[in-house]
Amino acid sequence: MRVHIATDHAAFETKHFLVERLREAGHEVVDHGAHTYDALDDYPTFVLPCAEAVAASGELGIVLGGSGNGEQIAANKVRGIRAALAYNPQLAQLAREHNDANILSVGGRMHSLEESWAIVAAFLETPFSGDERHARRIAAIAEYEAR
Repeated sequence: MRVHIATDHAAFETKHFLVERLREAGHEVVDHGAHTYDALDDYPTFVLPCAEAVAASGELGIVLGGSGNGEQIAANKVRGIRAALAYNPQLAQLAREHNDANILSVGGRMHSLEESWAIVAAFLETPFSGDERHARRIAAIAEYEAR
């Protein structure tokens, strides 16, 4: 699977760890940055291009920051993105299964590296259920977004 990823300084170490784990798991990784550590960088610089790439490609993405909150908000500003903040594997699974989330947001300061990987792995391994009630709700959101 091709996976897009982005972070600012707040989860720089987490991103590098996850990129390595993703590649070990056989995924192709598209790294939207940050590519160098800059304590003053801003997450929209990296998250928005990542979200745009996910929206254009139909692939999945991961955005990271200190808490993951701002990154989720930024990603959700891109048409076609359903970004979900998850703080455990169960929420990541539900985001895919019920919401067909295409971007996962994780707080690098909230989890250990291994906990972050468990959340990401759950997200990537879980398909959308396709259940009619969930599809109906997603369609309602997409219809609103289109207006």
